[in-house]
Amino acid sequence: MPLLDPLRHGANYVPSAGWFHSWLDLSLDAVRRDFEDLASIGLDHVRVFPIWPWIQPNPGLVRQRGVADLLAVIDVAAEFGLSVAVDLLQGHLSSFDFLPSWVLTWHRRSLFTDRGARDAIAAYADRLARAVATRGNVFAVTLGNEVNNLYPSNATTPEASTAWAAELIDVVRAAAPGLLALHSLYDATWYDPKHPFHPADNVDLGDLTTVHSWVFNGVSAIDGPLGPATVSHADYLVELAAATSLDPARPVWLQEIGVPRPDVPEAATAEFVRRTLDAVTVNPALWGVTWWCSHDLDRSLSDFPEREYELGLFTVDHRPKPAAKELAAIIGERRGRAEASRPALRCDVDLRTEPGRRAEVAPGSAFHAAWVRLRQAGPVAIVAGDRADDPAHLATRRIGTVLTPE
Repeated sequence: MPLLDPLRHGANYVPSAGWFHSWLDLSLDAVRRDFEDLASIGLDHVRVFPIWPWIQPNPGLVRQRGVADLLAVIDVAAEFGLSVAVDLLQGHLSSFDFLPSWVLTWHRRSLFTDRGARDAIAAYADRLARAVATRGNVFAVTLGNEVNNLYPSNATTPEASTAWAAELIDVVRAAAPGLLALHSLYDATWYDPKHPFHPADNVDLGDLTTVHSWVFNGVSAIDGPLGPATVSHADYLVELAAATSLDPARPVWLQEIGVPRPDVPEAATAEFVRRTLDAVTVNPALWGVTWWCSHDLDRSLSDFPEREYELGLFTVDHRPKPAAKELAAIIGERRGRAEASRPALRCDVDLRTEPGRRAEVAPGSAFHAAWVRLRQAGPVAIVAGDRADDPAHLATRRIGTVLTPE
């Protein structure tokens, strides 16, 4: 099968020692050991997460030491040939929210709607984006990790959510014009009819679309750890994103995907990795795949959801796990995106203008079930109803025929 340019493969960096608390007493030797692990299995990039309130503890203070630590981690990545994507607002990580005191308690305000908070965040984004742009191995700046997880503790509306993100994308682009400026949202934006972050935000804001595929969102309950709905979920999200964008050539980055337990038992890990990547890596819209996450979470740290402890490609003592070994084998196959045409399933739910109908494409919906059935025979695109008769759109997305769910 003819292939387009090779895919990018990377990992979301979770430090093996001390989790993200390690930023408080950074050890570059520990970082170096972690990045050696990732380079050893052929990964080409990492996504890193500086902790926002530790760098900007006051609206008027961005700590230079925090900025310098971030740059030092980026420089260590360069030692191992790893390019870097930097997330700005953490924000939300593994069930914990990291918010500065100046949006909490007596100062409680929504970071999405309060003008003072937005101005302070813009100053932070400008400072960090300018700093990381000085490093040649940085390729992207994402506003934050799944910032829609910070709702409802930070009240917002669809209009405010869009304006907030658009404003910060402009800040990042002005500060770092040579880097990708990106928006990151978890999948409620695609599936929850009432969620105040809409699908159009994913595909209109930023320089490419990011999606996060987690099968504990209900997909694995449909047909188990290795069923067709489960192993095709990443491909389904990439297709929803491609179908929703007005730009048929807009790339989609599978920015997070992992093997969560108990949804995928340890014995099924390697097969889940291979079947999932078999499905998604042929997608012509796919830019790359970034695994969540690099390393397990040390069980000496308490109060995490059970599934968070063993999501790593490597153990805390640097042993490669089955997912790492299978991923290394797949990277060695030098896969690219497929050039061949494929059929598409017509979707008459307009996610751009009808976000209240998102449940109609959610896992378990009639549309999703129809797509999964068709997907078992080979790649199947999704095309929005108002673009299903557009020859140029179909050709750009390598769509041959258009099918209807009926």
